[in-house]
Amino acid sequence: MILVLWDIDRTLLYAGDIDRRVYREVFRDVVGREARVLPARGTGVTMPLAVLELLISNGVPKADEERLARQIVDRLPERLNCHREALRTEGRLMPGALTALTAVRRSESFIPTIVTGNLRGSAETKLSALGLAPYVDTSVGGYASDDSHRPALVRIAQRRAEKAYGHKFTRANTVIIGDSLQDVLSGREGGAKVIGVASGTTSALDLVTEGADHVIPDLRDADGLIQLIRIAADGQ
Repeated sequence: MILVLWDIDRTLLYAGDIDRRVYREVFRDVVGREARVLPARGTGVTMPLAVLELLISNGVPKADEERLARQIVDRLPERLNCHREALRTEGRLMPGALTALTAVRRSESFIPTIVTGNLRGSAETKLSALGLAPYVDTSVGGYASDDSHRPALVRIAQRRAEKAYGHKFTRANTVIIGDSLQDVLSGREGGAKVIGVASGTTSALDLVTEGADHVIPDLRDADGLIQLIRIAADGQ
């Protein structure tokens, strides 16, 4: 069995400006003023760390950071869900995403799930809004609501999959598919092989340099991706 950990943003789908819209709205609700600076795009940083960056960048007093960060994080999934229709109309699937997800889901030896910097509620909203939820077992994923340190999410997903499927998962049979340096870091430090997808803001060269085991331009070659997953899990 091979545990396949999909990243979401800029790997499977692109939500456009909706995440930043949600950050802006929730910041205004909690802090009581407009945010002048929003989190950087496409970094793969977990939402709790992005919220902390949001507060610091907008001059929130240090004594208030932890309290306000908790309030913002708690509100993000519900507010994103209010934008579900916008996700459907403004969001889009990344090239080849549906074909690749279908191919991985159909393989009897693969267990497809999610490892993401999104909070679980936000991740599930994005996947369901764009019709991708049936292709992954979200119950055994790793989310930023579990831990703000992204590499820790790999082991969380492995433990959940072990309990659900009765099979032990380690670096030898766990593969992350993602577009950012954080995906590569998660695999390297968390215990998974990494197939980098140069579909986001990170170049193929940077993914290779950071330590991705394999790099592909996008997800259009589903058969090739299946082969790479098997090669990565075999340690070749």
